[in-house]
Amino acid sequence: MSEQPTRICILGGGFGGLYTALRLSQLPWEKPQRPEIILVDQNDRFVFAPLLYELLTGELQTWEIAPPFEEILASTGVRFTQAAVAGINIDERRVQLHDGPEFSYDRLVLALGGETPLDRIPGASEYAIPFRTLANAYHLEERLRILEESDKDKIRVAIVGGGYSGVELACKLAERLGERGRLRLIELTDLILRSSPDFNREVAQRALDDRNVWIDLETAVESIGADTISLLYKGQVDSIPVDLVLWTVGIGVSPIVRSLPLKQNQRGQLTTTSTLQVLDHPEIFALGDLADCRDAEGQQVPSTAQAAFQQSDYTAWNIWASLTGRPLLPFRYQHLGEMMTLGTDNATFTGLGIKLEGPLAYTARRLAYLYRMPTLDHKLRVGLNWIAQPLVDMLSET
Repeated sequence: MSEQPTRICILGGGFGGLYTALRLSQLPWEKPQRPEIILVDQNDRFVFAPLLYELLTGELQTWEIAPPFEEILASTGVRFTQAAVAGINIDERRVQLHDGPEFSYDRLVLALGGETPLDRIPGASEYAIPFRTLANAYHLEERLRILEESDKDKIRVAIVGGGYSGVELACKLAERLGERGRLRLIELTDLILRSSPDFNREVAQRALDDRNVWIDLETAVESIGADTISLLYKGQVDSIPVDLVLWTVGIGVSPIVRSLPLKQNQRGQLTTTSTLQVLDHPEIFALGDLADCRDAEGQQVPSTAQAAFQQSDYTAWNIWASLTGRPLLPFRYQHLGEMMTLGTDNATFTGLGIKLEGPLAYTARRLAYLYRMPTLDHKLRVGLNWIAQPLVDMLSET
């Protein structure tokens, strides 16, 4: 009777989970040691989230930023299962799926990402649209289409949150809606892009001003209605008519993760060691939005795609090392810079001693993200399309 191979179960197919699976499949396993790798995600596609905004302006198509998992994993040996996680029994080392099988595991990777919390403000869960997933983008696209086809003279959009996502959405939607758009960016603090370098903030401020986006600083949202948003500013509440509310504030942790008997911070994130292992459970690795991680230098690792991308490489290596008797490596986070899209053919980039804005930054951002796409095959297909598309557009205009 043959012995069952070691099983690595990866929950979540975002940057953390998918890239861990891909890296694990590439490591030099000896034949008797090669594990079974299972990737579980409730969606059928990986979403390259930083490029999600380009769907709204038609700059990119779904296939470019959201390839199917089955396509990405076709030649890797990684087994993909589309299902939602129903529960995790860490004592018995088992994962239960909704309407699906139960898996035992030898190593577990928790990479379920974050959720946008909409339960903190009255009316938000009913009337506000988050912008984290492909489903969110499709929902927003449908709402925009209905508004654009209506006889409304002005389309009034409120975007809650003056961070990266809020600013990028505001610029893209201002360009899409043009003269019909009336956009309002609402920020609780006294500054947009508070954690961003000054250069990026200044370029973004100009981009918002050029697109006539109204910015409400030091303003809180009291409630959201079907066609109104109530804002609190300096002790006074004003209700403002609105056609669409977008919510970009906060990161919540999945209830499945919160329910686990593991050490968590106040936000429900799992506390990890510098090797990305959960405290007291070295067989469980956690990364991305749901991990409270300090790296080898003691610096707090941010909840960004860039950080999850880097963590995936260490997670894969450390799982391999733990199964092959090698030393584990403490994670060392490298801040490689920040990029933002600020409309069509416009962006800002700061990092590695470089500061760029405008079309050059837009091109640099595209190339950086092309390099990070999951497989060589997908990079080639997308890259060739980006090269060919301007030629196709030029020919169609002649």
